[in-house]
Amino acid sequence: EEFRMSKPNNVDTQSTFCVLCGRTDDCPEKYGEKKTYVGYNLTVHYYCLLMSSGIWQRGEEDEGVYGFLITDIRKEVNRAAKLTCNICKKKGASIGCVAPKCKRSYHFPCGIKRECIFQFMEDFRSYCWEHKPVQTLMDEESRGASQCTICLDLVDHLPAYTVLKGPCCKNAWFHRECLQYQALSAGIFFFRCTVCNNKDKFQKEMLRMGIYIPERDASWELEENAYQDLLQCYQHCDVRRCLCKKGRDYNEPDSKWEIKRCQCCGSRGTHLACSCMKSWEENWECMECRNILAKSGKYSKQKKRSWATSENTNGTTCLLEEPSPKSSRQSSGSQRNFLLQSPKIMCQNNLSPCSHLERPASNRVTMSLSPLMSNRNWSLRQKHLKKRRREVCNILKELKVQVNTKTTRLNINTENIWNSALKGFRQRNFSPTNIIEINFTNCKNRSKTDTSAASRHQFFQLLMLHLQNSSLFEGSSAKNLSLDFQAVKENLYFEAGKMIAVSLVHGGPSPGFFSKTLFNCLVYGPENVKPTLEDVADVDVAQTLKTIKYANSLSSLQSTIHDCYEFLAAAGCLRPITALCDKNMLVNDILFHHVIKRIISPLESFRQGLKTLGVLEKIQMHPDAFSSILCHKPERLSAETICDLFTIHSSVCENKGVDFWMGYLQDVESGESVVTLEDILLFVTGASSIPSIGFDPEPTIKFLRIRYPIGNRLLNCLELPITKTYEQFKNKMELTIRNTLRAER
Repeated sequence: EEFRMSKPNNVDTQSTFCVLCGRTDDCPEKYGEKKTYVGYNLTVHYYCLLMSSGIWQRGEEDEGVYGFLITDIRKEVNRAAKLTCNICKKKGASIGCVAPKCKRSYHFPCGIKRECIFQFMEDFRSYCWEHKPVQTLMDEESRGASQCTICLDLVDHLPAYTVLKGPCCKNAWFHRECLQYQALSAGIFFFRCTVCNNKDKFQKEMLRMGIYIPERDASWELEENAYQDLLQCYQHCDVRRCLCKKGRDYNEPDSKWEIKRCQCCGSRGTHLACSCMKSWEENWECMECRNILAKSGKYSKQKKRSWATSENTNGTTCLLEEPSPKSSRQSSGSQRNFLLQSPKIMCQNNLSPCSHLERPASNRVTMSLSPLMSNRNWSLRQKHLKKRRREVCNILKELKVQVNTKTTRLNINTENIWNSALKGFRQRNFSPTNIIEINFTNCKNRSKTDTSAASRHQFFQLLMLHLQNSSLFEGSSAKNLSLDFQAVKENLYFEAGKMIAVSLVHGGPSPGFFSKTLFNCLVYGPENVKPTLEDVADVDVAQTLKTIKYANSLSSLQSTIHDCYEFLAAAGCLRPITALCDKNMLVNDILFHHVIKRIISPLESFRQGLKTLGVLEKIQMHPDAFSSILCHKPERLSAETICDLFTIHSSVCENKGVDFWMGYLQDVESGESVVTLEDILLFVTGASSIPSIGFDPEPTIKFLRIRYPIGNRLLNCLELPITKTYEQFKNKMELTIRNTLRAER
């Protein structure tokens, strides 16, 4: 009579012996699940039961033990009691080798220890250590080592019990133990090659070589309520400045406080009002998705709304989303004939802009352009940068709306610019939204606090120069972040990012020394950036990379790797080299570690600092525009640039003075003057270059009946004398500008 159990009582115990192998071990990964049935005084390992040679599964899955009837199990125990294990020499060897004429018998744990093969498929065959199937290595296949793609440790390319080769990939080698753990976790539906994702061919070979693949779903699919969070709609406002008084989680349908989720990922949200959206139908993408779309080239910028028409709630503007840039000031006339045809002139009788072409023919300028000006050929790159810088100017002006009327005083010692700036930025009452007053403590002629933009610009100019040459950055002209542990400890990378952000919004110069790699890390994230050999500042590392990159034989490549083994091990870049082409992957690994992975902590701190005043968010929204000021130095001043910068307030009777001014710019540009265009700009504004945000107020020119030129830096106004001849005009300009700047220096 057969004994059947539909729901046996099993208990978890370590002290009971398996009736087939006689062991108390409870290791599901090696021997299968261990079950004890108290009612039948029976304990058994699942794998011992499966592989026993004299028993078959004659019941249903819920009968007996996994479909093996209790009576059949007892008969198998009695049969095995007569057989001696050829390994441990004890009775109870229930498993026999299926090879013809082989009479070896053994327990399952003993077979595992002796490296027998158990095939968990079809007839559940078992092979002893002498007749077991082995994997062969083709003659053309390389001998060496590679990474096990499961545990990432090295595995030798040798056919052995503990090492298995993937049948579908040329260089896919695994540890047997790793594969078994992977199979138990993934199950029959998800267990596949981790290199090429092949399933059928891979599983067939692994079963042949003794890997047990359970016929169940993956472990992560069986976890109860594992995906419960996916059933909930995301309802949270993630913009930098939420305007809703009831909080970021408040959601009121069919109102401006309804939460709109990102149309790409759905895992970020915003109130309609917080992103200046008029209705639910408008599309919205979160910052992460915008970066991905921008990098793939699929993100097209929508037409922006102007600030005048964008929604303003409680007087607070939406600073995270893209407000519309103010339209940049356009000049009339062609670029080549710019100085003649389109100087910006405000006629004093009606204060309306007019050009020389609008004047009577008798009053038009008749001076011809010099060959230097008329033959100036601007490259496409310069035009592109100029256009992008105008775009940045408008964006920074929008950010400057945050600056209020409160003031913060910074006492700055120009001989110790970094420490004094750091002290000022860390003082308790410092706020990036306050107007910054600069007090140069070591300048006798500047003992009083100077609130002018000129002093701020000079301060930020000195600060940017110090940062460029500091230990926080490395490289020649295009710089990346360096690894300075003391700076990380003192949080200096954060302060550097904060200072750059404040400089851009408060009218200071842009850095202009970022490498393309550093810029891309800020915009797209370090994981999406591929550094180049030019990014490596360390001479020894660069030489090692070049030696590897330009190795022309496998032996020379392996010799180089042997010489720099310690460096590669410390960088985590050790990989087996079996072919010359493997050098490219090795070079990429070293580059990523040295340029990016090594400075992840400084980079994240630097990014947090750049978030000040919303600068980083705008950089990520407009990468092309900000690249023109962060990765490129300001363009060299030209007569055309200066002419475009100043608005001339003039009456018709002062046409001759305008002609003198324009002619003087041409002489300065062509080197026929003792002053430079930078000197002229410095004389008027206190800055030798044009800030990324532009000047406030915009520079102007007035013609007055005065003896010498006057540069009013508070108003950015150049007051010019009315003279009878051009020589008089030129002499007065050079005498005044040269002596004034010499005295200041």
